[in-house]
Amino acid sequence: MKKSILYILPGLLLLGACTKDIDSYNNQTKKAAVVPAAPLFTDGTLALTNQLAANGGGNITLHIVNYMAQAIIEDNAQYNFQTAGMPNTQWNTLYESCLNNLKRSDSILSTTIPDATNSVATITNRRACVDITAVYAWYILVTSYGNIPYSQALNPDNLFPKYDDQQAIYMDLLKRLDNDLANLSTGGNGFALSEDLWFGGNIPNWITFANSLKVVMGMTLADVDPTTSKSVVEAASPNAMTSTAQNCIMKYGSQPSNNPMYSNFVVAKRNDYVAPKTMMDQLLSNADPRLTSFYGKASSTGKYVGAVMGVQTTYSTVSGPSTKDSASNLSYVVLDYSEMEFLRAEAVARGYNVGGTVESHYNEGIRQSIKYWGGADSSVTRYLAEPTVAYATATGGTDLQKIARQKWISLYNHPDHEWIDLRRLDYPVLPAPVGAVSGFPNRLYYPVSEQTVNGTNYTQAASAIGGDKVETKLFWDKN
Repeated sequence: MKKSILYILPGLLLLGACTKDIDSYNNQTKKAAVVPAAPLFTDGTLALTNQLAANGGGNITLHIVNYMAQAIIEDNAQYNFQTAGMPNTQWNTLYESCLNNLKRSDSILSTTIPDATNSVATITNRRACVDITAVYAWYILVTSYGNIPYSQALNPDNLFPKYDDQQAIYMDLLKRLDNDLANLSTGGNGFALSEDLWFGGNIPNWITFANSLKVVMGMTLADVDPTTSKSVVEAASPNAMTSTAQNCIMKYGSQPSNNPMYSNFVVAKRNDYVAPKTMMDQLLSNADPRLTSFYGKASSTGKYVGAVMGVQTTYSTVSGPSTKDSASNLSYVVLDYSEMEFLRAEAVARGYNVGGTVESHYNEGIRQSIKYWGGADSSVTRYLAEPTVAYATATGGTDLQKIARQKWISLYNHPDHEWIDLRRLDYPVLPAPVGAVSGFPNRLYYPVSEQTVNGTNYTQAASAIGGDKVETKLFWDKN
């Protein structure tokens, strides 16, 4: 027994000697000592863009506006968004992955000491770019839910933030854009080419984008506050997008830098996303030159066929996404000249002073959309001559209805903005899905986590907007 102890004792002593400095194993040798502002800005921008582009995979506006139907699983098509937790995904992605990173980026920039590389003007420009991106994310949130945590949000020391009034948030966002525009200067640089995913550091394009976003937000107020709407749009329009060179486009590539739609359509191998009958019939009726870019032919018949929203169907008998629409490198349109022209057409129709005529802006909006999707000038000329498209005789009756129908088609790559337009313009009138579990969604439900973790503030917010229901209209949706 004594011999056994003598044999074991040296081993224990040796083990003790080897593990004497065990705390050093906790040192994170690969962790950056200081987190730079630029990667946080890049990550925040990417999170925002991916969320908007990932329709069907975390974002359900693609189904709400009838850009895609479902062949098999009908939950999203039937407005049953809770099953897949879509409202939770939108909320969590924009707050945690986008806005939180943007806030951290701005915090670092605010304490950056100017030097030969980072001048005062450059730091100021970068902070403005961060804030403009944040304003856009807040715009998506407030137009998706209504009252949301804002003034007390993004504070790790406050786990129960109050919800701010949606209209008050909205007006503050417009003020922030004005402040950002006042701070942007061509006398300084922006972020580096690889850090700025939207404009590659081009400050003049950021100035144009901020003005264009003001036009978007100003026009959203047209029915609820026409005076403010007119003032905002007229002031911003001259400096908003006037050419495709100013488009805000997110470029994707091969995996893992692919468009999220590629993950939904191709990588996941879901034979489920199909063309809705409503959109397909519209495209076929005018031999729309964008048809082949939006959808493919049914594999069993070689024809373009749309599916009824909410009704299960055999995938091979209907049209799915086109090769272009499901490509890994399909770019995502954040905001472009085509949309700006439709907004100007609407502004003129409402009596705003932005120059041009309703028809000239209407035609240019259509022209730029068709050309973006690869259509030739001859295709544009032929399409604009169609009696149901030509402005003088177009389907719809009123100026706003004519604009709304063509804008619905043109915003195919940006269903979030189209969802806003459908709610405020109430046109085109889309048929309710078969088996719909609710009326037309005017907003998203608040996340379940808010109900359980931030219950008191959630209850107050739900009561303030008229109930946590998808049918509840938001403050700017007056028609």
